[in-house]
Amino acid sequence: MSQQKKLSIAFYWHMHQPEYRLSPDGDYLMAWVRLHAVKDYLDMIKIVDNFKDIKVNVNLVPVLLDALIDYGENEAHDLHSRLTITPIEELNDEDKEFILNNFFDANYKTMIYPNSRYNKLFKKRQEMYNLDTDAFSDEEYSDLMALFNLVWFDPTFVEGKPEIKRLVKKGKNYSLQDRIRIIELQREIIRKIIPTYKEYVQKGKVEVTTSPYYHPILPILLDIKSVKIQNTDGLPSDLKMSRDAKNQTKSALDRIEELIGKRPKGIWPSEHCVSPKELELFKDLGLEWSISDEGILASSINFEFVRDFKGYLEDPYHLVKSYKYKNGLKMVFRNSMIANLISFEYPNFDSEMAAKDLYERIKVIQSKLLSSPDENHLLTIAMDGENSWENYPKDGSIFLNTLYGLIDGDESLETVLISDYLEKEQHHKPLNRIKSGSWINKSFKLWIDEPVKNTAWQYLKRVRDDFNEFVKHNPKAPNIELARRELYICEGSDWFWWYGEPNDSGRDNIFDYLFREHLKNVYSYLGLESPEFLDNSLLELSLGLSKNPKGEIQPIIDGQQISDDEWLNAGFIDIPDGPVLKENKFFDKIRFGYDSKNFYLRFYLNEYIMSDPDKLKKTYQMYIYTRNASKKQAMSPMRLINKTSDILPVTKQKFHNELQLSVAEGELKLVRLIKAIPNNLWVLENPKQIKAVFGNAIDLQIPFENLDIDHGESMEFLFSIAKMGVNDLLIPNSMLLNIKRD
Repeated sequence: MSQQKKLSIAFYWHMHQPEYRLSPDGDYLMAWVRLHAVKDYLDMIKIVDNFKDIKVNVNLVPVLLDALIDYGENEAHDLHSRLTITPIEELNDEDKEFILNNFFDANYKTMIYPNSRYNKLFKKRQEMYNLDTDAFSDEEYSDLMALFNLVWFDPTFVEGKPEIKRLVKKGKNYSLQDRIRIIELQREIIRKIIPTYKEYVQKGKVEVTTSPYYHPILPILLDIKSVKIQNTDGLPSDLKMSRDAKNQTKSALDRIEELIGKRPKGIWPSEHCVSPKELELFKDLGLEWSISDEGILASSINFEFVRDFKGYLEDPYHLVKSYKYKNGLKMVFRNSMIANLISFEYPNFDSEMAAKDLYERIKVIQSKLLSSPDENHLLTIAMDGENSWENYPKDGSIFLNTLYGLIDGDESLETVLISDYLEKEQHHKPLNRIKSGSWINKSFKLWIDEPVKNTAWQYLKRVRDDFNEFVKHNPKAPNIELARRELYICEGSDWFWWYGEPNDSGRDNIFDYLFREHLKNVYSYLGLESPEFLDNSLLELSLGLSKNPKGEIQPIIDGQQISDDEWLNAGFIDIPDGPVLKENKFFDKIRFGYDSKNFYLRFYLNEYIMSDPDKLKKTYQMYIYTRNASKKQAMSPMRLINKTSDILPVTKQKFHNELQLSVAEGELKLVRLIKAIPNNLWVLENPKQIKAVFGNAIDLQIPFENLDIDHGESMEFLFSIAKMGVNDLLIPNSMLLNIKRD
């Protein structure tokens, strides 16, 4: 049997949350820092105590650490914790509505369903026809708030701290004192996080790196002109924020050194976004190494990583080597297949079997290195260290303990701190160029190059210019640094990630509000009045720069795009490409309009699909949901299946009509109208008055009377691109469209 070459493994967990406060002394508008603090940040490193030789690398973004200090030392609150410690009799209807809409934000399978009381409350809320705050008793509100906070405790804390275990076991009839104590217990855990990281760094069990302070996409700040962009509409030609990029990076290194006691040698670029100018900046700031995704490596060295049908690399050699960029900065690149398996696939399987599968995959990689000319190889497993685990039983502890145990017991494998490995390894492969891009499609399209995202950059640039002009004429004015901090916050990646398409947080309205309020804070600190454009929500643009109808239309229903003249007054929505290829979109654009009698729709078909016989044979489905906005009707929930457990608020809406369209084999196979009836049920209607024509477009003429919309009444509606009842894309995904019948 051939002697195996030792394989080093770098587990690298990224911990990040954005700034959720409006001001340094205000409440947090979202609770994610606190909730993940009691679920992930501490146990993800303390788990190494269970093993002799396991080491892990952790990336901590300073904005997150600042929030942890605020929660622990300053006893800050978020909206959720503030309500949790409020006596029930002091809650008003608005508070109770917030509780019913937000205190079920937990994974149903692993966090809600196992708790009988919590599950019962969840089902009661889901079955409500309309939100009724009086339907829940004071006792139920108290239990709901207590249980929401309790299910976010990591199982290790539940089992290891009797007081938490007692509160969990209690199950119901929680008092105000119980709820107050639950929040206090969370603070006790939060206060231990930073000292524990410092301790484990000193013991050599953990390496801590960082990202730029507020997690900006540095290549965009450094040189927007070098970023490949197809859609430049509304985008500033030059951001002139390269100094900000340097300051955010240097201040992050300073902050980690201050809190952890050791200056980071490595840096995790936000979203693994890299560019040549960024790597030059890192080197100038004294950093020794950085990381990116395998897709960036493939493009940089002109090598294709080929995998078989099981996902095994045919040749893993290039992906298990460290590199030295031409300026001397060392680089490692993560195995994206393993990261995706841990994030999306393994939660669906038995945790021990999933861990054994990953161990076997690691051994397969190792077995393919027998012919390698080198002795040292590094497998980098780098990914989000907090958002996956609630999808696993016991918050991933079974999976991680099994995996670490298998590796720790294998003498041919070792886990390493990345800086230690890079210092020991003397033969780094040369990297003569770096391809600019991110971990998603090797591009920056998730943060720019989309109408709403571009407009957000325009907002930021206009405020940045006003700031610069003020400082130029008032260099000694007070609060300049506080105003600058607000700009840095708004340069963070999260705002642009959630704006526009294709992502939806389920709380886009809060992100939009926070972004614009922080921009307004710049003017407030400078003693200036904020401009009116900051009062305009960017969510209004989130329809793909959609426009509402300008007036009545009377189009020819022929399915032909010969002329659009009769559709000029119609509203329209551009359907975004999203992270998938444009070639997969069946519709490019939707127009919608009306006259006194009819509702009109035109779906513009993707020319790429229409010209490909094989693609045209596939089945494509569209659902249109409508309801009367002027009067009450029988309404029922959408009959679509979500792909994930992330529930968008708009999917919780109920509707009176469901119109189905189905295209298959290049023909319009189905146009069907279904109506809601009491008890959340639906019944088939199929009126013959609906006219539908399929050509190089799909045209629909639907009488308002079929939709139960009378003269003077308004209709709310949305679209869903779906297949076999599984929702792919909601249009729009954060609000309902509205037209009024004259």
